[in-house]
Amino acid sequence: MALRIYNTLKRTKEVFTPLEEGKVKMYVCGPTVYNYIHIGNARPAIVFDTVRRYFEHKGYEVDYVLNFTDVDDKLIKAANELGEEVPTIADRFISAYKEDVKAFGVKEAVHHPRVTENMTEIIAFIEGLIEKGHAYESGGDVYFKTRSFDEYGKLSHQSIEELRTGARIQVGEKKKDPLDFTLWKQAKPGEISWDSPWGKGRPGWHIECSTMAKKYLGETIDIHAGGQDLTFPHHENEIAQSEAHNCQTFANYWMHNGYINVENEKMSKSLGNFVLAHDLIQKHDPNIIRFFMLSVHYRHPINFSDALLEGAKSSFDRIRNAYENLQHRKRASVDLQDHNEWLGKVNDHKQRFEEEMDDDFNTANAISVLFDLTKDANLYLQSQQTSTEVVEAFEEALVNLTGILGIELKQEELVDEEIEALIQKRIEARKNRNFELADQIRDDLKARNIILEDTPQGTRWKRG
Repeated sequence: MALRIYNTLKRTKEVFTPLEEGKVKMYVCGPTVYNYIHIGNARPAIVFDTVRRYFEHKGYEVDYVLNFTDVDDKLIKAANELGEEVPTIADRFISAYKEDVKAFGVKEAVHHPRVTENMTEIIAFIEGLIEKGHAYESGGDVYFKTRSFDEYGKLSHQSIEELRTGARIQVGEKKKDPLDFTLWKQAKPGEISWDSPWGKGRPGWHIECSTMAKKYLGETIDIHAGGQDLTFPHHENEIAQSEAHNCQTFANYWMHNGYINVENEKMSKSLGNFVLAHDLIQKHDPNIIRFFMLSVHYRHPINFSDALLEGAKSSFDRIRNAYENLQHRKRASVDLQDHNEWLGKVNDHKQRFEEEMDDDFNTANAISVLFDLTKDANLYLQSQQTSTEVVEAFEEALVNLTGILGIELKQEELVDEEIEALIQKRIEARKNRNFELADQIRDDLKARNIILEDTPQGTRWKRG
């Protein structure tokens, strides 16, 4: 089955055909680094990291770019409020972003470009648009001439006339048409700024991604991705700038993840339901948060609550427990014949997993396959004798498939001879029906933060 992607531009699923065989050029819009990211920012980080991982699983080399907007109105406002320099705030929250998403299992991007490090290229890009008649300077500001790009609105599927309705020129703007948008902003007194042919200033939001995508990936890329809220105007404006400047298609596939609601309401500071990823990680296992995020198809909205997160933990524990049972049972397994039926079941689950992921990265259905795999693994472990080959096949499948989703099954190795000796002593006490001693050993271990779990496969332990 060929890998298909839902392309926002075409509003349909399309077979993925890379520009260059075996390679994927992928640009994901990153955060504006003026504060800690919220769970709405965490979703695209997790979703598109999973997309990247699946491409790599399929054998592609992924040139993955995620930018940081490290200068804009929000950063300037934060700098003024805190009495700090803009670069200082940006550095702090770039580090915080990397720390937070790493906890969620997100791999480092191949390139993490920053706006402030690409100012020469941004200015040159704007100059190119002016030279081609797609932009103009007005009183120190530079605007894109929206009507000069005939296909404007093709991503959001809106016509120029529809967009024109309600468009206004705000106080202080010097543009000629309400639809025109800013490429370069004239600096206000005391603001961070850069020299340009139009005077001191800084770039508008949209131009940065067009410039950095071109610099790091080329004039045409395979995939451009981000949150659904970026479809218009940000991505629409990127297309207009890039295709007007480069005279060729900007991105072949556009991917957008859905919104996150909190307790069935839109997340907002005014409602008091604004959830920072940094705070969430302190309360919950970030591995479970990632599992929860991927339990819903990336294009669909997702509702967040502590209760739903606890439900996700219970679901994930079923998979992890099956994995741990397999590890435990492997020690007592033997070489057996006539087990092809079970190996076939494992292979069927692996094939189904790939089929679901090939269908627009349907992680929700892929996780359902993991539950089916877990169910069969548990069923097999009820056998009196188990084959080492089959147990290892189930174990390997669970590790590999969850790994594609960026989810970690393996926990810290718990090797402690003293604890193992006490557990063995407890087992002997129970055999001898000395339940008082057995209970005392359990209580002593619990006091040392060691949790025992009696299973049909034997006694396991973990740190609480």
